[in-house]
Amino acid sequence: MVDIKVATDTNFEELVLKSDRPVVVDFWAAWCGPCKMVAPEMEKLAEKYEGAVDVVKVDVDANPRLSQAFNIMSIPTIAFFRPGQQPMGVVGFKPLEQLEQQFGLAQFAAPAPAAENA
Repeated sequence: MVDIKVATDTNFEELVLKSDRPVVVDFWAAWCGPCKMVAPEMEKLAEKYEGAVDVVKVDVDANPRLSQAFNIMSIPTIAFFRPGQQPMGVVGFKPLEQLEQQFGLAQFAAPAPAAENA
């Protein structure tokens, strides 16, 4: 299983804003039902794009400054941070395929290994 980092008010800048790689951030809360549905999608995304795109979770209750800074009004909010660009986000549960399409993640996927002739 891939390691999904936990960002806080203190380390968010280092983990996300100063990252050389694109970062998908899951703004969530323990009491949020749809957030629990998003968690497995984040794990799939982290595995599929390991080494190319980082995945980070932010507990909005424990990190109110981040929620305020990024104007998080509803959760779950999934935000995509690309180095040198404004972040983009989607609200609510989205399956992996929709997140890939919304954020244009296909360009970061490792090329599929060539099928061998049997």
